[in-house]
Amino acid sequence: MSDVLIDDQPLDLARVQAWARGPDRLRFADAVPARLAADRAVVAQTLQAGTPVYGLNTGLGGNIGYRLTEQETIAYQRQIIAGRMIGVGDPLPDEVSRTALLLRVCALARGRTGVSPQAASALLDLFNTGCAPVIPQWGSIGAGDLGLSAHLVAPIVGLGQVRLRGVTLDAAQALREAGLVEASLQAKDGLGLINASPVTAALGVVAVREAGRVLLVALAVAALCSEAYAANLTVFERRIAAARGSGEQVAVAGLLRAFLHGSPLRGQPPRSIQDAVSIRTPAQVFGAAFAVLRLLHDAVRAEVNGASDSPLVFADSGEMLSTPNFHTPMIAVAADALAVALVQLSAASMQRIIKLQTPHLSGLPRYLSPVGGASVGFNALQKTAAALHAQVRLHAAPAGLDAFPVSDTVEDHAPQTPLALHKLGESLRALRHLVAIEALVAAQGADLRQAGGLGQGAARVHAALRAVV
Repeated sequence: MSDVLIDDQPLDLARVQAWARGPDRLRFADAVPARLAADRAVVAQTLQAGTPVYGLNTGLGGNIGYRLTEQETIAYQRQIIAGRMIGVGDPLPDEVSRTALLLRVCALARGRTGVSPQAASALLDLFNTGCAPVIPQWGSIGAGDLGLSAHLVAPIVGLGQVRLRGVTLDAAQALREAGLVEASLQAKDGLGLINASPVTAALGVVAVREAGRVLLVALAVAALCSEAYAANLTVFERRIAAARGSGEQVAVAGLLRAFLHGSPLRGQPPRSIQDAVSIRTPAQVFGAAFAVLRLLHDAVRAEVNGASDSPLVFADSGEMLSTPNFHTPMIAVAADALAVALVQLSAASMQRIIKLQTPHLSGLPRYLSPVGGASVGFNALQKTAAALHAQVRLHAAPAGLDAFPVSDTVEDHAPQTPLALHKLGESLRALRHLVAIEALVAAQGADLRQAGGLGQGAARVHAALRAVV
């Protein structure tokens, strides 16, 4: 185990995942305490001047008109957290919770939140215990994660629950077992800890990773389908892909050529000069999906590295300014778009599954049964595949089309970003099963065709599948 220094350095999503999953301890870099102290000086000056600042000396939401007295300010910090533990539903996976905790710690280290050094250190210590705060699934509409972030940070004041080594514990008990004491919150700490979007960002980090994995496996399986179908591989030629000039299409065509390198199909006349569209167009369809995945990746990375708090502290000018940076429509739009793109992949996968089992199209035995007769072969799996495609199609309905005005109608717009990411995850889960069925069918088709071997990449996919099936 080694110490990882946390400062204001930009984070890529791979590093976030490694830190959230790894055994290393986090430690604030030497520059962090001074950065936090400079922000706290602005908080103290603003309080002394009596300037109204949202959440510092005013109520929140519909209570913005209420001015806190000096005596109320400290007690209000814990109240902010406790009163916004509104989440319901099943807990989010521990990986999402740990990632959200990590992202909030990193955001505090970058400054501008106005959170006291003591509160920031308490959240860092909680991460280093290995705890995963228990965060319910529902409670955020994508306009900041206050209702879920409250569950995220509540354990440092002894509220809520955590999971530690697979066991759910009351937060107060977990603190005692870890040798930690409850944090004493100062002015601005309550809102400064929760008024951001770390849970949304964490869901995005996990979604980007899972989408990348599913797309790459699905593309490899599509290449194996081309072998099993004895498809015309000229459609993946560099010249054809470059003729349109779409970067993602060109890149995917290159991957397909790599998967099919060494295929005996390249040295013989094709069965057909023009195959069905689902066989011919994986470069175009996957190219579109990878393009949208990049859009989601970039939106999540911006959130991971951005300052989405409100108000933000600007130590150089001595100001505290309310911001609308808590809103996350870019992630919501990208997640919804990727869910739509997955339907394109799913529909094409369905077509390949069916066509490989249809003798007059594939030239292979009916339902890919090596014995024929009454054998059902892979035919029955077409129903499972159709059910999975329906799931992918269902989750393509956009999440962020409307919002119900809340908090005296002040909060009258919401992107519903967590919902968009949740349903994207469900879509990926269904697509993963559908691609597994396509892999079974493709491997069987390749075995029955006995065409003298496979391309290098397709052969590796086939071997990996046959090792377990």
